[in-house]
Amino acid sequence: MSEDLDKEFEDAYKISSTTSIKLPPDVMLQFYAFYKQATRGNNYEQPSGEVELRNAFKLNAWFQLNHLTEDEAKQEYINLVNKYLK
Repeated sequence: MSEDLDKEFEDAYKISSTTSIKLPPDVMLQFYAFYKQATRGNNYEQPSGEVELRNAFKLNAWFQLNHLTEDEAKQEYINLVNKYLK
């Protein structure tokens, strides 16, 4: 199952990172947070943007997912792609 989930997650990431669809900022934050939780877990790091307020929103969105395992976050990320980009 984990290998299937990893493959699905990689495919979903390819779709989301190459889309030309303009998503609302709150949805983009969800994509960011689920991706970070899926790939980093609770190993938080400062977002790499130059706008401090935007970075604060990103980090806060990620913190709110600390109850999810990496696999759960991968599934939620896949769900977002299916909902908004397919």
